[in-house]
Amino acid sequence: MSVTTVPIHPIKKGSLTKIWIGVLFIAVAAMGIAYAGTQDVVVNGASNEQFLAANAGEDGVITTESGLQYKVIKPGEGTSPTLTDTALVKYEGTLRDGTVFDANEQTPMPVGGVVPGFSEALQLMQKGGEYRIWIPSDLAYGEASPGEQIPPNSLLMFDITLLDFITAEQMEELRQQMQAQGVPGAPGAPGR
Repeated sequence: MSVTTVPIHPIKKGSLTKIWIGVLFIAVAAMGIAYAGTQDVVVNGASNEQFLAANAGEDGVITTESGLQYKVIKPGEGTSPTLTDTALVKYEGTLRDGTVFDANEQTPMPVGGVVPGFSEALQLMQKGGEYRIWIPSDLAYGEASPGEQIPPNSLLMFDITLLDFITAEQMEELRQQMQAQGVPGAPGAPGR
């Protein structure tokens, strides 16, 4: 029996290193593609509960006892508003898919007069603070839909800046001053 031998040529210097670099590059690219695909499923395909569970593990995200999640982008200074105060805020609200449903550069809001999750977030903030918040549907509108832009059971995300706030007492003083000056449109002003 005869065996035919095929000569094996030696590998050129540096070729083995190039092969391992190529294998490593392919592995890293595959992991990146897998991660991006997983993130897309978490953002768009997962339930609200799955999304919030994944989001809770993100760096800097804090989950309150109620289930509200927030991340401090920029801390504020001073005291926080209370439920009876009126806050002046800048905000942008989006759905999980990134659809912007509402935005305002500067609007007054009664802290106790907004959805529970937004109210809770405002009470955590200080003047000048910037937060990103994720409001579970049960702390937002739940099964109700306030309009076409927000479907039932929507998880809402907001970027909020607390520009300023005034207490209920300060608001009452302003109302009385406006009423005393006869400012048209002031509550209790003549002609109202």
